[in-house]
Amino acid sequence: MTYSIYLSGEIHSNWREQIQVGLDGYDLDTKVFSPVTDHEDSDNVGVDILGAEDNPFWKDHKAAKINALRTTSLIKRADFVVVRFGDKYRQWNAAFDAGLAIGLGKPLITLHAPELTHALKEIDGAALAVTETPQQIIEIIRYISQA
Repeated sequence: MTYSIYLSGEIHSNWREQIQVGLDGYDLDTKVFSPVTDHEDSDNVGVDILGAEDNPFWKDHKAAKINALRTTSLIKRADFVVVRFGDKYRQWNAAFDAGLAIGLGKPLITLHAPELTHALKEIDGAALAVTETPQQIIEIIRYISQA
């Protein structure tokens, strides 16, 4: 069985690459999706496609709508969603994606340091697994991929 997985959240570390390498190492039949992780590309997509804005609010609004369109369509295609919360930045996008996945009835796995457990208790409460390392994600996917 092929699993489609959406990897959402923190973009300042290589956790996505670690998961992809691990999945490839086990030769698991997976398709991995993720958001645009280049800040500049993501932030400027609206004005790049729809035209310049004088007001930063409208620039952000355009980008947010196009990014939400992309994210929503990819989460809908996913069999499950992994959301990584880092400890350095506020990840509103990750929280949005977790809520979207839950609302769409997609199984959710969270990935974060133990220090964030209290702050994320409601999201973790909706997750089917709460993990602390990319390797744990790989092992979960490996386990559920066994026929």
